[in-house]
Amino acid sequence: MPAMNASVFLPPTSYDYVTVHKVQGSAIAAASDVLAAEEPLEIRVGYGPAGQREHRTLSITMRTPGHDFELAAGFLLTEGLIASRQDLQGVLYCPDVAKEEERENVVRAELAPAAAPELPRLERHFYTSSSCGVCGKTSIAAVHAAACPVLPAEGPHVAAAVIHQLPERQRAAQALFEQTGGLHAAALFSPEGELLLLREDVGRHNALDKVIGAALLQEQLPLHHAVLLVSGRASFELVQKAVVAGIPVLAAVGAPSSLAVSAAQDFGMTLCGFVRQDRFNIYSHPWRITALTQS
Repeated sequence: MPAMNASVFLPPTSYDYVTVHKVQGSAIAAASDVLAAEEPLEIRVGYGPAGQREHRTLSITMRTPGHDFELAAGFLLTEGLIASRQDLQGVLYCPDVAKEEERENVVRAELAPAAAPELPRLERHFYTSSSCGVCGKTSIAAVHAAACPVLPAEGPHVAAAVIHQLPERQRAAQALFEQTGGLHAAALFSPEGELLLLREDVGRHNALDKVIGAALLQEQLPLHHAVLLVSGRASFELVQKAVVAGIPVLAAVGAPSSLAVSAAQDFGMTLCGFVRQDRFNIYSHPWRITALTQS
């Protein structure tokens, strides 16, 4: 195991530069923006006595590159696969990954021979893959492979003034947030800004799943004429879930990740970030946002 390193330095792959359309009031202008990178990390595990070692993929988790060994070790501990440092022989970037550009997206944790992880009970919690190595492009390709359609190249068209109003309307409807101050929310709006449905949860992915599940039970899918607002940042998973539900416009109070922008562009989604204080950025397919003055 490498010596501990307390440095907070993150590699260049931890961020990305993109061109966005910055909106201030009713004016729009092209500008450069910095995104936190989001890439999948495949965590593999080796276990068993010497001479009978087995290796398998345990999980794929979306993360910002950097401190990957610490991430894998913490994951193993908090999920109960190891009980102490003595159970872990070491963590390394997997040497048997076919593509060089994917090598730093796959780590393997080698457990001590005496460690006996209960792997089957964890399968229901994690997305696992038999592929050797992953990257952003293959993650988006996996969504295509799951029969997730590209969104229609048509409406709705949403006025910039409506986007500006969504956070206040969402917050006003967040009863649980007012009590706890610690919940994420996902809300569906009409193109005119009418609140259609809102759910809260400690996890933003859970809040969105609740919204989509409610729409599914009410036989409202696909949501081709809805606008989604999420609290916090816009991650790849949120874009993926929204695309599956047919939502063409996703707005977030916080920043999107680089992979979220790539996925939104690929699937025809209009993705907006930093929706607050009478401004926001449009990261993909800006044609759905109207009443803008070009500059």
